[in-house]
Amino acid sequence: MGATDAAFAGSIPGLYEQYLGSLLFQPFAEDVASRMNGLSRGRVLETAAGTGIVTRMLDKHLPPEVEIVATDLNPGMLDLAQTKLQSPRVTWQQTDAQTLPFEDGSFDAVVCQFGVMFFPDKQAAYREALRVLKPDGFFLFSVWDKLDANPMSKAVSDHAIAQFPNDPPRFFERTPFGHSDENRLRDELQRAGFGSVSIERVEKRSQAPSARDAAMGLTQGTPLRGELEARAPGRLDEMTEKATEALAKLFGNGSFENRMSALVVRARR
Repeated sequence: MGATDAAFAGSIPGLYEQYLGSLLFQPFAEDVASRMNGLSRGRVLETAAGTGIVTRMLDKHLPPEVEIVATDLNPGMLDLAQTKLQSPRVTWQQTDAQTLPFEDGSFDAVVCQFGVMFFPDKQAAYREALRVLKPDGFFLFSVWDKLDANPMSKAVSDHAIAQFPNDPPRFFERTPFGHSDENRLRDELQRAGFGSVSIERVEKRSQAPSARDAAMGLTQGTPLRGELEARAPGRLDEMTEKATEALAKLFGNGSFENRMSALVVRARR
């Protein structure tokens, strides 16, 4: 992750992992790993690895002959990731995806789950992914679909905006759910030098333990937290309780199904 928003998320890796790991990211991590089945040997680079949710799935599903280099800009994320996975074929490295410190043509695949949206210079990150890929290598990444297609996140975003109508916090709209234009994604990748680009809309479901857990993850485990604290200093817990109430009105106080939609992009060198 390379933006200010992402750097803030990296400063609270425990909340990110505890409340958002299984709720948002685990189902798509399994999907990413399943799309790597054709890789029997070589090297995989993961950028914006975060707390290693995808890394763990890659380590579980890829053949032992495949080496994995997992990178993230934020050391706090990587520190937590390394406590979750000790594997001889995984190397952890603090790295900016926009300026990769690897030789040309040194990886068979580059993987990035829900990190591209945070890169300040996406073209630079795309060009770097292309540069480090071997001939016929591929870049596999995911971005969230529109906010309207992700009702739990939309409920929290709408509620936060309603609390501050004169200065609405629009982190969700602006960043994680603001980059789902398929034509733009395809055009940017092709301008970066990629050949064929395929984009697939993927829908997943997870089980939220409670409205409270979901509100904790989305208000305190994401950069929405910084926007709320800037507008209401010292009232983060109050804002979280209000988000809990908003979610409970829609989904109930107990466990509920979280419907999610994302775009999975595969670009060939």
